Amino acid sequence: MARAAPVTASAPEPSREAILDFIESERGAGREVGRRDIAKAFGLSSGGKIWLKRLLKELAEDGELSGDGKDRPVHPRGALPPVLLSEIKSKDRDGDLVAAPLEWNETEDGPAPRILIERPREFRTRKTAATAPGVGDHVLLKLTRLKGIDGFAYSGRVLKVMGKAKAQVLGIFRALPDGSGRLIPIDKKAQGREADIPKGQTGGAEDGDLVSVALRAGTRFGPSEAHVRERLGSLKSERAVSLIAIHAHGIPNVFSPATIAEADAVKPAGTAGREDWRALPLITIDPADAKDHDDAVHAAEDDDPDNAGGYVVTVAIADVAAYVRPGSSLDREALERGNSVYFPDRVVPMLPERISNDLCSLRGGEDRPALAVRLVLKADGSKKTHSFHRILMRSAAKLSYQQAQAAIDGKTDETTAPIRNSILMPLWAAYGVASRARDARQPLDLDLPERKLVLKPDGSVDRVIVPERLAAHKLIEEFMILANVAAAETLEKAGSLLIYRCHDEPSLEKMRVLGEVLASIGIKLPKDGALRPVLFNRILAMIKGSENELFLNEVVLRTQAQAEYVAENYGHFGLNLRRYAHFTSPIRRYADLIVHRALVSALRLGDDGLPKGATLAELREVSTRISAAERRAMAAERETTDRLIAHFLADQIGSSFDGRVGGVNRAGLFVKLDGTGADGFIPASTLGADYYRYDEAGHALIGERSGESWRLGDRVHVKLVEAAPVAGALRFELLSEGRRVTPERSGRRSGRTPFAGGTKAGSPFGGAGRGKSGKPGQGKSGKGKPGKRR
Repeated sequence: MARAAPVTASAPEPSREAILDFIESERGAGREVGRRDIAKAFGLSSGGKIWLKRLLKELAEDGELSGDGKDRPVHPRGALPPVLLSEIKSKDRDGDLVAAPLEWNETEDGPAPRILIERPREFRTRKTAATAPGVGDHVLLKLTRLKGIDGFAYSGRVLKVMGKAKAQVLGIFRALPDGSGRLIPIDKKAQGREADIPKGQTGGAEDGDLVSVALRAGTRFGPSEAHVRERLGSLKSERAVSLIAIHAHGIPNVFSPATIAEADAVKPAGTAGREDWRALPLITIDPADAKDHDDAVHAAEDDDPDNAGGYVVTVAIADVAAYVRPGSSLDREALERGNSVYFPDRVVPMLPERISNDLCSLRGGEDRPALAVRLVLKADGSKKTHSFHRILMRSAAKLSYQQAQAAIDGKTDETTAPIRNSILMPLWAAYGVASRARDARQPLDLDLPERKLVLKPDGSVDRVIVPERLAAHKLIEEFMILANVAAAETLEKAGSLLIYRCHDEPSLEKMRVLGEVLASIGIKLPKDGALRPVLFNRILAMIKGSENELFLNEVVLRTQAQAEYVAENYGHFGLNLRRYAHFTSPIRRYADLIVHRALVSALRLGDDGLPKGATLAELREVSTRISAAERRAMAAERETTDRLIAHFLADQIGSSFDGRVGGVNRAGLFVKLDGTGADGFIPASTLGADYYRYDEAGHALIGERSGESWRLGDRVHVKLVEAAPVAGALRFELLSEGRRVTPERSGRRSGRTPFAGGTKAGSPFGGAGRGKSGKPGQGKSGKGKPGKRR
């Protein structure tokens, strides 16, 4: 590690600039630094360390640094990680490639930083031309900060080309009278770059069909001709809608022949080296429509007299590591996918069905290999001990959440009646004990309903519902969290490499915005004290039962950082846990498979653990890839839901709805409808015959002459005037009146939005896009199933 000149007893402390330069230089060398590293580098005394702690806090408050240096490495605010998955966007006038982060939210974080791709000599030879990166490729980059040189924030050295751009496009086929056609691309970025489809190359497509086309060779940057490779059906078909998201986000959805052959050749795992736990009545509790069952649970009172009131909880997880070996075709494709992706009509699985729905599905009454953790809980819910075991198990019952909840409530059926007292009620009692520790820990407690689309037999939307969140859901989630914590603790104690699930605390900017929103409804956000989940819980408790409850839950959610996978731990803010790793869904998440392998190696449970010689650098790369895959899946799932709801509402043009203002900017208002949760846009140009100021601090649009205003959270009544199902976009007209304010009080930091325009490019209707940022807390639960992405 580079060392700065030591500070003598009489010398002054290093300057802010020296500290920031040191942090930058270490990051440029691919090293993360904390408070101890900085103190050592500058030779700080005990008094100097106290000064350094105060300085780092000031730098964070000033927005120059993220992290506190104690539990999380410090780095420049907004800085990109040393290794980043990126997309090559274009070439500059000198012919150099220009990249940007593959996942970047411009709505929240502004324009994406530009990355200048370094051109190694070997990429200039004819021999390597075919493998050299090009526009549209996804690449893993090692970044170096450039401090804005020539408009570039970073330079990037290509470590690996992760995916080559595909010379095919998804779009809408428009038939022409002469038998030819024209392709209207689905991708918004490709709008205006239509392609001609000659007569005889239409593949039998009909007007309005969704088609996959191959672009003519050599026309990668704007081809004029294409031919239809596959008809994917009418856009009224749900199947076509989910395929839009699969294609748009480059989600692999067809397994290679080698992977299928490998899966078909797998034999059931043997019993050698496994403990026989088939007599333990483990049960699975899953959604009613689940096709695979990869986790099972059991609980019983602890018979140890020294642990009165305690419970022994067992969580058994399908032993995927026994079937998916490092370096195999199954393993390589699972890493490429990163996780399973869930759409309303289909699942794009991480592993073939032979593995996920057969060999690794813990079916009732059938022997299955598993990796289990036995957790001994004290009467106060805290964990006394835990141990991991490689076992052979046999599930005693397969239940849905609704079945389990009904039985716990005393309404049994033929499946649950025989096991209610012996299995279900001990599980319920153990959950009650575990909840005591959870309540004492006080994790972030958001209450946001999750919409579910109910489809008709033809794949179209029948209705949108919000399923009831049952205590049985919370029971399973709590046990999965306990198992995940135990996995991280065991591996850390063993000194093993692993992939953590981490979640940073909210940024200062997001906290500022939250404070402004709360101030608008008369709640003051405390400015002093450490940031903890309990702060948000107190805010949510204050508004519980009020008209602002759902709205503020969403605002608090938007305030949170994006959870991610990392090879170096910095804790999980939302769960209020120091150590946390995903262990409970190796069928669906590659991170869990890595943790399983690490446990097998660390505890010497077999020869199918982590590869010998695995390095921290390799796990950093894997973490980067699977974090990007998770964000890709979230975006695809969300966009598909938006498109389906837009299809669903397209027949209701002219109908009126109640909703709430979910976002405000200079371009207009973003509205979320009650019931369906559909999001739509109201351009500022349609609000009325007035000039509208954008009050940034008050999150409002205010009429300059009339004083009529609409702000974040306001209830509104709107009419649907346009639907664009392919884009998943809706446009509304405002029917209700805004509140009246004194025009002079339009607030600081405002911008004038004229009646005749004032919109920004990006929205299909001339607005600023959907205005809906990714929801970092939403998605998959600790089990990896629809729920909250912890």
